[in-house]
Amino acid sequence: MTDRKAQLAENLARVEERISSACAGAGRARDEVTLIVVTKTYPASDVRLLAELGVRHVAENRDQDAAPKAAACSDLPLSWHFVGQLQTNKVRSVAGYAHVVQSVDRPKLVTALSAAAVSADRELGCLVQIALDAESGERGTRGGAAPEQLAELADLVAGAPGLRIDGLMTVAPLSGHYAGREQAAFERLMELSSRMRVDHPAATMVSAGMSADLEQAVVAGATHVRVGTAVLGARPRLG
Repeated sequence: MTDRKAQLAENLARVEERISSACAGAGRARDEVTLIVVTKTYPASDVRLLAELGVRHVAENRDQDAAPKAAACSDLPLSWHFVGQLQTNKVRSVAGYAHVVQSVDRPKLVTALSAAAVSADRELGCLVQIALDAESGERGTRGGAAPEQLAELADLVAGAPGLRIDGLMTVAPLSGHYAGREQAAFERLMELSSRMRVDHPAATMVSAGMSADLEQAVVAGATHVRVGTAVLGARPRLG
């Protein structure tokens, strides 16, 4: 085993223990929570090592990095999640490799994703990204739609050719009512998920929690956690 593979294996084991402990503390089965490893800024070689270590879900937030990486790893049994703010001019590329787009936050993006998915003859899973720091009708500072826009966006996705409404995503807000209150923020997301499932019962995915707050997300009820630095290490500064 190479030094890098050993390092990743050790980090994965540590994250696995954190998730397992949080599940046990919350009275949840471990298989209720899926780990998504966020591989942004790290090379395709790391993605290959993660796949060898059993990782099946990886995430990226920039198409210019994700597209060549997904192509280089197209032989691997991976599900690719796009988690970054998505510009409509990148949609055609993202629709070519992503299995799930977690950052759907405006009607224009739904329309563009639908057209791209149909053109690529693919079905894309979509999560509505909710910004708990957004005022009504506005987008959050880290992307995402205000909670009041959830029903409209979920209905649009559900009715769009080539798209499938899978659930909700959020990032713990840095400002506003939920700043520094990750547990409360994730519990609010679960309330919104329950409300959405009345009209879209198959949309059971709740993506919340990252390296610093995955335990709070698991306790709240998240089905997927997005972990980057705790698995891959501290990222180099960009620029």
